[in-house]
Amino acid sequence: MSRPAHDFHPALRTLHWLMAALVLAMLFIGVGMVSTAGPAYLGLLALHRPIGIAILLLVLIRLPLRLATGAPALPADLPPLQHRVAKGSHILLYASMVAMPLIGWAMLSAGGYPVRLTEGLSLPPILPHDLAVHALLRQAHTIVAILFFALILAHLSAALMHGLIRRDGVLRSMTIGHRRLAQAPQAEPAPQATAPAAADPAPLAPAD
Repeated sequence: MSRPAHDFHPALRTLHWLMAALVLAMLFIGVGMVSTAGPAYLGLLALHRPIGIAILLLVLIRLPLRLATGAPALPADLPPLQHRVAKGSHILLYASMVAMPLIGWAMLSAGGYPVRLTEGLSLPPILPHDLAVHALLRQAHTIVAILFFALILAHLSAALMHGLIRRDGVLRSMTIGHRRLAQAPQAEPAPQATAPAAADPAPLAPAD
């Protein structure tokens, strides 16, 4: 059975919410890393690296799926400016989810730090050791993270506006979806009642 045209593909919805959980975790971990030092910092860093790479892998799966399956049309009564803002913000969100892990990977490579995913698994460096590049990428990573956080807040605000105020089905298309209504079988038209045939007139009595 095909999905309703006004819903995202189920696999795309699953990826969306899985990535949303990972991104939310990354935001809290990032805040903790900025405000923490000592052993706690190393523990957060050990989580930060594999989650970032997991987000990169998932977005590389999600983007082709999104292009292949498409997206539901926005409500027709939405102003054209909001149409353009919605499309632009989605492009920026995808770009940020690709750029953030890549910048972090490149930053660690330039700093000479291993990108360790597990105890025995590390990613190869993608840049040569260069402390000047490391410092530049560190600033870029921070700036992109702040912009990404702002995009997430705007995205969440728009989702709540569609779901709680407009109630136009946009939020539902990425959550539980719209149920496909089964079409009730059409009843056969009742046969038209035909008027009974008129009785033959009684024969006239012969005149006397």
